[in-house]
Amino acid sequence: MSLLANTRLSVLDLAPVRQGGTIAETFDNTVTLARHAEALGYHRFWLAEHHNAAGIASAATSVLIGHVAGATSTIRVGSGGVMLPNHPPLVVAEQFGTLATLYPDRIDLGLGRAPGTDGATIAALGRNPQSGVSDFPQQVAELSRYLGDEQPGQRVSAWPGQGTHVPLWLLGSSGYSAQLAAHLGLPFAFAGQFAPGYMMEALRLYRTQFQPSEVLSEPYAMAGIPLIAADTDEEAQYQATTQQQKFLSLIRGRRIQLAPPVREMDWSPHEQAAISNNLGASIVGGPDTVRRKLEAFIERTGVNEVMINSDFFEHADRLRSYEILADIRSGRR
Repeated sequence: MSLLANTRLSVLDLAPVRQGGTIAETFDNTVTLARHAEALGYHRFWLAEHHNAAGIASAATSVLIGHVAGATSTIRVGSGGVMLPNHPPLVVAEQFGTLATLYPDRIDLGLGRAPGTDGATIAALGRNPQSGVSDFPQQVAELSRYLGDEQPGQRVSAWPGQGTHVPLWLLGSSGYSAQLAAHLGLPFAFAGQFAPGYMMEALRLYRTQFQPSEVLSEPYAMAGIPLIAADTDEEAQYQATTQQQKFLSLIRGRRIQLAPPVREMDWSPHEQAAISNNLGASIVGGPDTVRRKLEAFIERTGVNEVMINSDFFEHADRLRSYEILADIRSGRR
């Protein structure tokens, strides 16, 4: 059996807003995609916290997770991630304890230490911009206590939350979270969908420093990557210009709403090089190309799970991409 057949595949949805579209449309598309992924056998469906981003509609991450979980029945739903420095751990525990009670054994809580936004928005959130780096381990420990069994003499408890044991993941794009996840014996997810350069080193650090815990007896690593699948390589390359334009808008300080694909990108060599770095882990192609490149990626990284992020202007094309990938994994393509 192939490596791909033995590797879990999951979905990362950034709830993208497209040019000329609406947030209501985005939420409808998120639910449609989650149901589609569930029917196709994907393992989990995660949403990510962003703020002050006109092209991303998942700011109220826990609310949207609940909406998706209520519209599906078996797929795991969670955060990829909640930016813990933005929130008191007690509040996060109460939110995810509520979700875990409403949707038992289906909720994941992935945590990041970056604020996921700019300095002005950090101030608007009422958070200390320095606390995420220095206090993150303490915040994770506090959150874990609120989700674990209540301890004798515990002065503050999370209700709902205590005893729900919502699975915690640490997310990151550097070695910091990889080493912390290893130290705590937690699963680790690398953000290769936008910053793949440090992936191999982060995975190495995680595996070599891993300490078994009550949660995991051995390392469990996941990598997020961008993937664009279509019926032909040519069509996939054309569709991939939407994700390229998204990063180009980010570089140029413009709104990152999804744009229609184009036959030729209008960018400078410097911009092209920067975007190539951002999308260094991207897999783009028809079925044969995707199969070959994804198998090679799994062999090279040794990850237990791959989480796919796919940017398409037309929602039908995004649904088709996940369908093609599911067919590849099952051997139907």
